[in-house]
Amino acid sequence: MQTILSFLFNILLYLTVIPASLVVILLFPILNTKSLQKIASMWVFFILNALKVICGVNWNISGINNIPNKPCILVSNHQGAWESFFLQTLCFPSSSIIKKELLFIPFFGWALACLKPIHLTRSKKITSLKKVIKDGSKKLKNGSSIIIFPEGTRARPHKGLKSFSKSCGILAAKNNIPIIPICHNSGLYWRNRKFNKVRGCVQVRIGKPITGNNPKNLTNDVYNWINSNFKEIN
Repeated sequence: MQTILSFLFNILLYLTVIPASLVVILLFPILNTKSLQKIASMWVFFILNALKVICGVNWNISGINNIPNKPCILVSNHQGAWESFFLQTLCFPSSSIIKKELLFIPFFGWALACLKPIHLTRSKKITSLKKVIKDGSKKLKNGSSIIIFPEGTRARPHKGLKSFSKSCGILAAKNNIPIIPICHNSGLYWRNRKFNKVRGCVQVRIGKPITGNNPKNLTNDVYNWINSNFKEIN
């Protein structure tokens, strides 16, 4: 039964992604990034709620009030597609850090480009880190929050956290911006590279702002908070 429901959800996802992308693309010349992102988030909410209704994947959030009404750096563990959608609904405007290849996907990638993410070439690690710091600092100064998955790639829940890139700590220290740590267990339900969705409730924990002027200490503090919560909910 869950296979059939997962199939129905995927059909809905793929049927709606092109119309939603076209709306963003067509409105790009007349709306600012913040407004475009709010419109795009309507589709995200639709997809997440469709996942809940069709496949039984709900979610519970604790600590939502820890997100400030000013630019911040959202730092989350990365397990799959669910959080890539969900984090887009927390701050406006915000910029995600994505691999450049995503921008070449017809319609979806073009719409993604309209939302002004920071795009990187994964193979060029040093160049990518410099670009994150440079472009991220500009966006923070212009009032945009930054979304970072410091593990770089998706990790299966049973394998624990991967090591964190130091980009979040450098960005926070350089710009005197708080880091908001986020931990979740979405990979238990919307499993990476698995067709079937698993019924259950994604637990999302949002921590208090972490501040400081030492990039290494900041990164370690964020890792330790996420890792501690990771062990409790995965």
